[in-house]
Amino acid sequence: MNIRLALAGNPNCGKTTMFNDLTGSSQYVGNWPGVTVEKKEGKLKGNKGVIITDLPGVYSLSPYTLEEVVTRKYLLQETPNAIINLVDGTNLERNLYLTTQLLELGLPVVLALNMMDLVRRNGDQINNSKLSEVLGCQVVETSALKGEGSMAAAKAAMELAKSNSPMTPVHHFSESVETTLAEIAEIVKTSVPVNQLRWYSIKLFERDKEVLESFNFDEATKIQLEDIITKLENLMDDDSESIIVNERYEYISKVIKKCLQKKTTGATTSDKIDRVVTNRWLALPIFAAIMFMVYYVSISSIGSVVTDWTNDVLFGEYIQGGASALLEQANAAEWLQGLVVDGIIGGVGAVLGFVPQMFILFFFLSILEDCGYMARVAFIMDRIFRKFGLSGKSFIPLLIGSGCGVPGIMATKTIENEKDRRMTIMTTTFIPCGAKLPVIALIGGAIFPHITWLAPAMYFMGVLAVVFSGIVLKKTRMFAGDPAPFVMELPQYHLPAAKGVLIHMWERGRSFIIKAGTIIFLACAAIWFLSSFGFSEGGFGMVAQEESILAVIGMAIAPIFAPLGFGEWRATVATISGLVAKENVVGTFGVLLGLGADIAEDDSGLLSQIASMFPYGAAAVSFLVFNLLCAPCFAAIGAIRREMNNAKWTWFAIIYQSLFAYVVALIIHQLGGLLFGGVTFGIGTIVALVLLIGMLFLLLRPAPQDKLKAKAAHLTT
Repeated sequence: MNIRLALAGNPNCGKTTMFNDLTGSSQYVGNWPGVTVEKKEGKLKGNKGVIITDLPGVYSLSPYTLEEVVTRKYLLQETPNAIINLVDGTNLERNLYLTTQLLELGLPVVLALNMMDLVRRNGDQINNSKLSEVLGCQVVETSALKGEGSMAAAKAAMELAKSNSPMTPVHHFSESVETTLAEIAEIVKTSVPVNQLRWYSIKLFERDKEVLESFNFDEATKIQLEDIITKLENLMDDDSESIIVNERYEYISKVIKKCLQKKTTGATTSDKIDRVVTNRWLALPIFAAIMFMVYYVSISSIGSVVTDWTNDVLFGEYIQGGASALLEQANAAEWLQGLVVDGIIGGVGAVLGFVPQMFILFFFLSILEDCGYMARVAFIMDRIFRKFGLSGKSFIPLLIGSGCGVPGIMATKTIENEKDRRMTIMTTTFIPCGAKLPVIALIGGAIFPHITWLAPAMYFMGVLAVVFSGIVLKKTRMFAGDPAPFVMELPQYHLPAAKGVLIHMWERGRSFIIKAGTIIFLACAAIWFLSSFGFSEGGFGMVAQEESILAVIGMAIAPIFAPLGFGEWRATVATISGLVAKENVVGTFGVLLGLGADIAEDDSGLLSQIASMFPYGAAAVSFLVFNLLCAPCFAAIGAIRREMNNAKWTWFAIIYQSLFAYVVALIIHQLGGLLFGGVTFGIGTIVALVLLIGMLFLLLRPAPQDKLKAKAAHLTT
């Protein structure tokens, strides 16, 4: 028989880190039945008979958010054998609020007092034995980030689960509140389990809608219950829910006085840092400077050196050159040499050559996330995004999407407001993901080798695209409305654990490598075949690249992209192949411009060949921007379809992204080319000017609801 343990706690308390530490690789992720909130389960390392469920991070068990509803339904209906309640030791008062509710459920609870390394570093002391006594549950010290105490907490929960003894809450509220709860308990004591009687009594007192509906009381009982609640509300001059909230915090303050001894009462180190990094005027410049340095080092500095060696030496000279020589010595057929050297090694190698840059970027992003800075960025962006109709919750998917668009899109499920959620889904992939980094690095290395700020500029281009879309879409009826409120616990700053940073870096980079070995491998083989074979002289066989099937298809599509500056068929084909996977843009160039391709013998370098395809900078920037902003890869489109759960909304998202990318790229090419050379004034320039004016109008026009407010104000005056 399996033992089921539930891992519960506030957001940012280290719950996911502990879950990963306890389960390792034996995890499976899906959605909770009937909702889009992510469900994570895994088997305990060394004990496959213990299943751990990582519940959504919540601050309470009140049914206000989807996460809270999911968590309490699981705890009440699935009844796990025990709960591991993870509590942030640096913020006991906030975290113990959920603990008091979990203890009322009657299930065995082990309190994992997390981040104890930070508590000790701050010079604070927590009396664990006293805390265990006043709460009535076992307390285990942990540091999930360092992998300390996690297994001890799990073992303690297993022992409780095996004993099968219900938990009896020992905390009590004021006498008048306890008397009222006792009266309610008398009404329902025969309808609920004894160990959950207190929880149901409190929820009925709070007039919890879901709990009230579950009892299906007759009219007389409803009147009796309302009379009991109203008497206490009149006595305490407050509503029932507020009464319970105040009672909980009064109890928690007594617990903290008994168990916590703080070294200082002044500002902590985290508070001092936050005064600078979350300052109203300094926050954005600091964030911009940090992201500039991250992208500069990853793409333009150290990352560029490592990638150049990987592309030119490792894949170019050793692997591709060695494979070519080996196949020639073996007298392999011409088509086989082309497939292996140009198709597979040339295409996949061109993509894998950028892996070092990606790992360096993911390394820095993991450090920023683990130290607690990225949580501050969400807080900073909430202040800014709210002015544009979005909330800080919308920025969290954008942060996640910088690794991969698919989990970024999935992260939108935490946004309660459906309009905000749909808009965030539509804009999340504007942020350059890991798959787009090789495209940025390729164009940057080929056309703008001395412009070190290109990669950071493309990141902020994505942010601007999100902001523009947020302003414009919020002014339409489909998305109008106030943004959802954003509440977030800011964790204490701490030094990231090397193990955690490396695991996060590898998890993000691994999917890229796997994709290169599967989807991109097959796509490059297909691109090679289509670019090497065609119909010639009444038959089908190997032909010059310009006469291939792919060239014919590319030339037919190329006029669509000619106004954007890349009407050359190979650039067109690379763009279309990016729908399969954005890395394919680089892989396609690797195949079409590889050593064996039909090109000039003195111009065999991939970067120099790409430079020849874009004779002026505006065309190259247009190509880059279009590929960054247009419809994402098939995997991300699939995620959009799942999260939208509506075919029409999915098509709307894809069409909006593609049209937006086309318009922005057209403006960049036509007006940028006119200003900096490469484009002469013509019909394309006029169209670009009209589109630019149209975008400015959409950006600056008042929202319909603002017009109504202004009209109402005018009428009242």
